[in-house]
Amino acid sequence: MKRLLAGIVIAAGMAGMATVASAHHSMAGFDRNASVTVEGTVKQFKWANPHAWIELETMKDGKPVIWNFEMTAPSFLVRAGWKRTSLQPGDKVSITGRPQINGEPGALFVSVKLADGTVLTERAPAPASAGAAKQ
Repeated sequence: MKRLLAGIVIAAGMAGMATVASAHHSMAGFDRNASVTVEGTVKQFKWANPHAWIELETMKDGKPVIWNFEMTAPSFLVRAGWKRTSLQPGDKVSITGRPQINGEPGALFVSVKLADGTVLTERAPAPASAGAAKQ
């Protein structure tokens, strides 16, 4: 009987963890058909797993508003040319993302345009085709 009870407790715990993991990776809170571009100052660039984040300070009606941009994992960002130091607090940038459906100031990251005009995304550049390399 104790084994049965222990098995039920373990199974319930594992089911609960699976639900949390599934909810964590859901993109249901973002409008994947809309786009928003926000200009401001980087407050913080969090280079951490499972997702990097950008906190961007903007102004609305003379008051500061913090936008949070959820990114992918640093391992994917590295392949796209990012470094832990790609963004620094105080950098003036323009960020494009998929906005939150609930209207909160946040979005799923798409790209960032730096002050020097450099654009960074989460995707690694496409490899050149073999035909293009011969030209």
